[in-house]
Amino acid sequence: MRIAAALSALVLIAGGAPAIAQSPSAAAAPSSVSLGQPFGDHGVLQRDKPISVWGQAAAGERVTVSLGDRSVQARADRQGQWRTSLPALPAGGPYLLTATAASGAAASARDIMVGDVFLCSGQSNMEQPLRYAVHAWNPVVTPDDAGIRLMTVTKDSDAVSQPLWRHPTAWSVATVESAAEFSATCFYFAQDLRRTERVPMGLVHDSWGGSAIQAWISEPTLRRIGGFDAKLDVLARYPTDPIGAQAQWGEVWQGWWAARSSEQPWLSETGQWTPVPKMTPWEQWGVPALAAFDGMVWYRTDVTLTAEQAAQGASLSLGTVDQVDQTWVNGRAVGAMGDGQRMYALPSGLLKAGANSIVVNVMDSWGEGGLYGPAETRAIVLADGSRVPLDAGGWRYQKVEGAGQTDGPRAPWESLAGTTSIGNAMISPLHDYGFRAALWYQGESNTGDQPPRYEALMAGLMADWRQRLNQPDLPFLIVQLANFGPPSSEARGSGWAEVREGQRLAVQNDPHAGLAVAIDIGDRYDIHPGQKGELGKRLARAGRHVIYGQDIVPSGAWAAGATRDGSDVVVRFTDVTDHLITLSSDRVVGLELCDAAQTNCRFASGTASGETIRVAAGDGPAAVVRFCWADNPICNLTDGSELPAGPFRLTVQ
Repeated sequence: MRIAAALSALVLIAGGAPAIAQSPSAAAAPSSVSLGQPFGDHGVLQRDKPISVWGQAAAGERVTVSLGDRSVQARADRQGQWRTSLPALPAGGPYLLTATAASGAAASARDIMVGDVFLCSGQSNMEQPLRYAVHAWNPVVTPDDAGIRLMTVTKDSDAVSQPLWRHPTAWSVATVESAAEFSATCFYFAQDLRRTERVPMGLVHDSWGGSAIQAWISEPTLRRIGGFDAKLDVLARYPTDPIGAQAQWGEVWQGWWAARSSEQPWLSETGQWTPVPKMTPWEQWGVPALAAFDGMVWYRTDVTLTAEQAAQGASLSLGTVDQVDQTWVNGRAVGAMGDGQRMYALPSGLLKAGANSIVVNVMDSWGEGGLYGPAETRAIVLADGSRVPLDAGGWRYQKVEGAGQTDGPRAPWESLAGTTSIGNAMISPLHDYGFRAALWYQGESNTGDQPPRYEALMAGLMADWRQRLNQPDLPFLIVQLANFGPPSSEARGSGWAEVREGQRLAVQNDPHAGLAVAIDIGDRYDIHPGQKGELGKRLARAGRHVIYGQDIVPSGAWAAGATRDGSDVVVRFTDVTDHLITLSSDRVVGLELCDAAQTNCRFASGTASGETIRVAAGDGPAAVVRFCWADNPICNLTDGSELPAGPFRLTVQ
């Protein structure tokens, strides 16, 4: 799910800044007072808890902050930042929020409501706008929805945690026009929730399509989870020494490659290299082996420089690389990034008079891939402004054979597949704004993780955001991945099923989390299913239980345990409404029995009765029982709630 982003291009100038947005230098002290983001007209503040407010003023200036008839004092620090807290208020409004400096300067935000504020985050299925949802042509937004206020956070990323958003944001009242481009899942959730919770609701949509979960988690939390230290060590170097960090990351990448091949294409031209027929996506070359190829292709060319040219500072421009590149000049790693235009600063002394080798490994995981675009975008850009074209000597390529090519390491400063980068720029600036709950719809970009570790990452993200937002008990509502892709005729492993199980277990082990099961409302042909209205209702149902304490079943029947009973395996459920029901059959479809290592699995037959299902084990292994264990499984188990029983994996006791 690639979504082009402004920060996907790594732009480096000699001795200059890395591609990922860097921390801004201290700005000059403002001559007037201002309210920080996300405070603005039509905003919503969280009810029934102290209200944190912050902004800017001249260093040392005293600021009076007022909301309605409540006022408090603050003083700007040396950097011109002030922060204070207003007393808690019940739901209501509209109010005028003002910040007035002792000098008389003032800033205000009008039409402020106090109610419940929700943070909606994840990747493209959370980002998918209302106008693309099923039935969106009907009058979805009504006059009653003016009680819902909307804000979308601008996409941004950074190698270090940011105190403020660097792009303007604004609240809007929900209307047909304003809601059309807003998150469908988030809006439908609030719209349904307001049937029972008649308070103003503020929705902060903070998503980035294609992002992996680790991009949203802080560095300390990722280190506690484990497995990210090498990336985090490189990332820590990146803000102050991007050229050195690129070289260090190249060593990490080369170590990964060495585990699969003894060749070192960045150092020597071994094996068969074929001239690139044209600088277009490789699917357009007319080469049968590349016509529908997702994987890695090596590119190389040579550029001849004079001694005067080689002595100058320089950058390497590659233009468009789709999807991910790892690039070397004269055997040294100089750049790695995701989609977008590439411009990599070159270290002093790397270029030489005569022939210089340029080697690029391109990995593409879907759609078209390759190194392509206008010839003028591929050049060595010298400090005097001149450009030495890369295409003059012709490019050669070598297709990489074998499995696992799309599993290569991704640079930690990438926005989407990196580490900490999005959370640093899009979550940290929220500070302790005050939320009633957070909604999370993500996981598609982690279905290829090896080994699977989504449970730890999901639990880590919840703990991390609670700490960042200063809300230790902040409720989370998690969407379990919907079904997608062709159904499987074999009982085998599934990255999608692993993520769903990680989501289930993270929620099961967290007293302040709820799960919305979506295994029956996906789309075989579209990774972005349109049934966001139904999904919003399921999230609202879970929220009524987890957030508001209503005595309702939040997610449907929940698999609680499995035991051996003679030749059968019995699976016990909790949260069953009335009794378990099978649809379109008198048997439970989608059951599997496996050995303990899950290397030997088979489909099994089961029957539902009351709050259990009984699975005939026969003579085969039955150490583990799985249900709906596939990218797009066929599942038929429900109960009186009419919600699907979600996928699960249980060890048989």
